[in-house]
Amino acid sequence: MCQMRVIMETDAGPEQIMEEVTGIEVTPEGIVLASLFDEPRLIAGSAVKKIDFMATIITLSAQGDLHGSVDRY
Repeated sequence: MCQMRVIMETDAGPEQIMEEVTGIEVTPEGIVLASLFDEPRLIAGSAVKKIDFMATIITLSAQGDLHGSVDRY
């Protein structure tokens, strides 16, 4: 089973938000994180910045704080 670790990029550096994440849902309010044994957790005002499947890390940032360009296919 593939479980992810979620971190939030902050001005002070990366901050771990949650471990053993099994699901992620993007909502208008932010990101909802689910795990096997805990209640879902809403990270309000956040957006997915990067998913690294090899390192099993999801990086979030504040909704208006996404930097860099996105390639469209």
